[in-house]
Amino acid sequence: KSESKTQGGWGEMILESILEKSGLRKNEEYFMEYQLMDETGKAIRSDSEGKKMRPDAVIKYPDNRSVIIDSKASLNAFIRYMEATDSEVQKKELADHVAAVKIHINELNKRGYDDYNKALDFVMMFIPSEPAYIAAMQGDSNLWNYAYERRILLMNPTNLITSLKLIEDLWKREYQNRNAIDIAERGAKLYDKFVGFTDNLKKVGKN
Repeated sequence: KSESKTQGGWGEMILESILEKSGLRKNEEYFMEYQLMDETGKAIRSDSEGKKMRPDAVIKYPDNRSVIIDSKASLNAFIRYMEATDSEVQKKELADHVAAVKIHINELNKRGYDDYNKALDFVMMFIPSEPAYIAAMQGDSNLWNYAYERRILLMNPTNLITSLKLIEDLWKREYQNRNAIDIAERGAKLYDKFVGFTDNLKKVGKN
């Protein structure tokens, strides 16, 4: 409970588990711990931190753009809130939980993931605990807008699964379109061969 690194690893594990079950293919349509690169193949660094940009997950869209997901598990204040029996203590711990979520929102905003030219103009911040997500929303009804104004979408397991299913559907349509184009091109080549064959046959008949 007290180890933030362990909480972070747990959040990433939940995120990867959801991605594995989404129908998207690893290292094809989604990537874990993906290093963001510029046009020259050089690793992009965060302006605020100077560190290489390695978000927890990157999901590719059919139009060659990406959506970035970062998992943020901040559960210490939430656990204290759940364990508290006194209403005043609960109120304080809930406020601390909301404040912790806002800190993560601001940190994510500073990293500049949304400035990556191949990404959509927002970043998904994944909160792996459904109850912690709901509690934060109840603690501050404006929290979602607070994040959205900073180009961050707050996601819990349920709405992340829904979003991934929509992306999977986009890929299915993309592959269907590619197959249709491939069939049309092969059909055109086959037609050209038939035309050439009949022309040769006419020449044979004349001769």
